[in-house]
Amino acid sequence: PMGPFEHWPTMQGFEKFYGFVGGETNQWFPEVFDGLARVEVPSDPSYHFTEDMTGKASDWIKAQKAIYPDKPFFIYWAPGATHAPHHVPPEWIEKYKGQFDEGWDALRERTFAHQKELGVIPADAELTPRPEQIPAWTDMPEELKPVLRRQMETYAGFLEHTDHYVGQLVDLLEQMEILDDTLIY
Repeated sequence: PMGPFEHWPTMQGFEKFYGFVGGETNQWFPEVFDGLARVEVPSDPSYHFTEDMTGKASDWIKAQKAIYPDKPFFIYWAPGATHAPHHVPPEWIEKYKGQFDEGWDALRERTFAHQKELGVIPADAELTPRPEQIPAWTDMPEELKPVLRRQMETYAGFLEHTDHYVGQLVDLLEQMEILDDTLIY
């Protein structure tokens, strides 16, 4: 049996909940709940939870503004990304093919330099030492590097995929002319 439910979102003040409760949820075949009721997700191989939850969030926002146009709303849109498992359609992963071939140390230095160029960090900032718990890329066994590269490509694809759906929600708010009155964290 399921429950207890007192710590579920709809029992904590949320009017609506559509999502998964446990961590490390399969994004292709998640255990999804609408309130306290389990939802059967499509067995369609193109199904992905981030797309599904974005559609549900968009529908909810539209309904709220149609029924209560002047009432503010609160939505907690919490995708599975970039938490494990890293499930993202292959075309999002392939965009990053080869971009991490130099390894994490080179990427870290390149990112740091780029942040300086953009003014995100001060020009005189110094890169902190790599944590000793993380081995140097050059110390990694060559036979493991293709797997590590693929993991980085997959993570980057999952992050961009999620950002795409964040963009869809922002676009909706803009189309509804409520973006300027919306606080996004």
